[in-house]
Amino acid sequence: MFLTRSDDYPLEQMIDVAAGRTRADLVLKNANVVNVFSGEVTKGDIAIHREYIAGIGDYVGNEVIDLKGKYVTPSFIDGHVHVESSMVMPIQYARAVVPHGTGSVIADPHEIANVLGTEGILYMSKSMRGGPLEFYMMLPSCVPSTDLETNGVALDFLDIKPLMTEHYVLGLAEAMNYPGVIYRDPDILEKIQVALRMGKMIDGHAPNLQGLDLNAYVSARITSDHECIDIDEARTKLAAGMHIHIREGSTAKNLTNLAPLMQPHTAMFCSFVTDDRNTLDILERGHIDSMIRDAIELGVDPVLAIKVATISTARHYGLQYVGAIAPGYHADVVVLDSLEKINVEMVFKQGILVAKDGKMIQEFGVEEQPRLRRSVNIHYLEPEDFQVKARGDQMNVIGMIPDQVTTERLIEDTKVVDGLVVPDIDRDIVKVAIIERHNASEPRAIGFVKGMGIKDGAMVSSIAHDSHNIVVVATNDRDLIEAAIQIVRMQGGIAIAKDGKIIESLPLPIAGLMSDQPIEHVSEKLKDLKRAAQTLGTPLEEPFMAMSFLSLPVIPKLKITDLGLVDVERFRLIDLFDVTS
Repeated sequence: MFLTRSDDYPLEQMIDVAAGRTRADLVLKNANVVNVFSGEVTKGDIAIHREYIAGIGDYVGNEVIDLKGKYVTPSFIDGHVHVESSMVMPIQYARAVVPHGTGSVIADPHEIANVLGTEGILYMSKSMRGGPLEFYMMLPSCVPSTDLETNGVALDFLDIKPLMTEHYVLGLAEAMNYPGVIYRDPDILEKIQVALRMGKMIDGHAPNLQGLDLNAYVSARITSDHECIDIDEARTKLAAGMHIHIREGSTAKNLTNLAPLMQPHTAMFCSFVTDDRNTLDILERGHIDSMIRDAIELGVDPVLAIKVATISTARHYGLQYVGAIAPGYHADVVVLDSLEKINVEMVFKQGILVAKDGKMIQEFGVEEQPRLRRSVNIHYLEPEDFQVKARGDQMNVIGMIPDQVTTERLIEDTKVVDGLVVPDIDRDIVKVAIIERHNASEPRAIGFVKGMGIKDGAMVSSIAHDSHNIVVVATNDRDLIEAAIQIVRMQGGIAIAKDGKIIESLPLPIAGLMSDQPIEHVSEKLKDLKRAAQTLGTPLEEPFMAMSFLSLPVIPKLKITDLGLVDVERFRLIDLFDVTS
């Protein structure tokens, strides 16, 4: 961790520098300083001593950088992110986001925990130390997220309790088993009690929850939610006392709908989060800086948007002396060309210039190659395993919704050939398969999805939220099986098959979620994969991320796990041909 503990604070030196009796180590001269407390922009010099801001005024320093009227803001904070979704190791992730002005993230290692349990959490916590990005952690609360799927491990409150004592652990991550909270499931309640007794925060995850059920959920002292997709839902949860995480990931894009929530009287109860954003998306679009930029374009006051990206998140999570430019605060600051374009020119981490003009100029820490156990083990695949015998004229079909992780439950006519249900390319209905990959056991499920847009071949990934079994979307069984076998060969990753051959692939050998290669390599391979996906016909901007959420059984309405189709609203498995209930 980069964080300096409060007992290291040079109290007397700071007072002397702040009073002008002693030179500062560094002075950022002639700055336009964004004050997230008052909402004003003021002119002055920023005096930095060691890792801290001593004051704003007229100062002299041992080193001086004349900003010539450029704007200075606190560094940005991502209030909820799964670093694994970037597909790169933590230090590589830092290299991607820090040049965009991000100084801290609230990370939930939920994805790797579902594959490797505490082994994965400890790997992430170790890998997050010593870099230019402040990693805080929320411990996964739902591993597995439900009993409607097979994952790698199960974590109970005894597994997470020892980790709660770490200073960088802020609390319990998204309590996505919201029915379990409402109906007092002992497992999730024990984890909540551990967090509460240790004075820690609890994050929420409760799509569409309202009324008395919402009251019951919030009464468990769950304080935030990142699943709001429209303004009415966000206002309802805000009124119930929840901190609203406004999400803009690679697939789930909620900022446009939620921008009106950011008003002077509500901004302190909002944060920006990416949740799941891959490396290519970060490198091309940006990170939290892109959300500030988009919010401004949607009519949000620039200083208000910066407030949401900084002090609001810091105060919600109890981060002291973080998220503002003020005496005594950590010298984590960003230099912008203007408050309209939000182009990041310089990034300082605790007084050190770490990035300039979109590039890292200071590297911290060494990425160790992890020694993690094998995480892709599948039972022998037979062609007949993926055949679907027709048992009705209609079937349940997962209906994709553009730019959302929610889906529809559609009732569609079956297309039958020789007694078997087959994809109907003309209606954009293709086969989706989930194959258990943790224990080499036999569970696998076959369903159909509408909205992927592919007309040939198959796409496969070992990233399949939340249990991360193998997910394949295919127009034919030959490519489906070849694609699945490629995941075993690579020990995790993403691949595309066509005409019985693999035409493009990206190995993700770290838990089947992350590459062991630099961000530049991963981003180029993602470009190649997206181009290959387009040759199959998909129009989706993020087809692999969209595919990964088809198996998430805590997001409405219809999903599929290795155990079968899941009616999320009723929280139960349903038969492919049961279209009456």
